[in-house]
Amino acid sequence: MAEINPYLILNGDCGAAFDFYRSVFGGEFTANMKFSDLPGDNPCSTDDESKILHVSLPVGRGTILMGSDCPSSQPPVDMGNNIMLSISPDSKEDADRIFAALTDGGVAKLPMQDMFWGAYFGMLTDRFGISWQINFDLKQAAG
Repeated sequence: MAEINPYLILNGDCGAAFDFYRSVFGGEFTANMKFSDLPGDNPCSTDDESKILHVSLPVGRGTILMGSDCPSSQPPVDMGNNIMLSISPDSKEDADRIFAALTDGGVAKLPMQDMFWGAYFGMLTDRFGISWQINFDLKQAAG
């Protein structure tokens, strides 16, 4: 069964927020990347280098709280549009099926594709204005 996890988008204080969440919930980050970690063909602005590209903190039984800072190339987020739902399907085929279904009447923001962190990944906004990330861990397919 696929998992759905909350994904918070913040305006430059994602690192501080997630340090706080870790102090509240305990545990360790399973990912903590900055925009400066992007591969050479994906340069970021100097304003974004120290911002969080992606952070993950396991919380409770199977839930992962994830987040990112909004890059300076995008308008700042407002409360209400700073949350995405991240779904982790069981297969690449299931990822494609879910992406196609959620995109029906919605808008694909990033088509499903292999990404540098070892996932098959895409982003979209559904017909109701809800933002989604679909992330299939390619190591899961190999294992």
